[in-house]
Amino acid sequence: MYCRNCGNEMDGQAAICVKCGVAKNNGSNFCHNCGQGTNAGAQVCVNCGVNLIAGGEQKSKMAAGLLGIFLGGFGIHRFYLGYTVIGIIQIAVTIGVAIITCGVGSFVGPLWGLVEGILILCGSFITTDAKGNPLKD
Repeated sequence: MYCRNCGNEMDGQAAICVKCGVAKNNGSNFCHNCGQGTNAGAQVCVNCGVNLIAGGEQKSKMAAGLLGIFLGGFGIHRFYLGYTVIGIIQIAVTIGVAIITCGVGSFVGPLWGLVEGILILCGSFITTDAKGNPLKD
């Protein structure tokens, strides 16, 4: 994560930038995802393609992770983050594998969701929602 005001690399847990003192996610001079300078009024970073205009509220990393752990077999965490296509795929895989294997393989979908949920909470898998907004801690 980078400061949107000065481009300094920030710790994900930081509330303010230690270089310029501006609160996290404030400013519009630099991309929060890659740290490259942005043009005034730009909606998308030309370097990494992330959405620079926060479209609505930031989604919670904790909520997404817990939804993945407990309801991940049904792709609920993916729907929460706006990734509807992969959410539908997760539902289809969970139900399809359970039907094909007569219930023996019914652990596949929930295991997929459990692993994704843990990776989301660790911050090493999904770090943005479908609109490109970073997940809040």
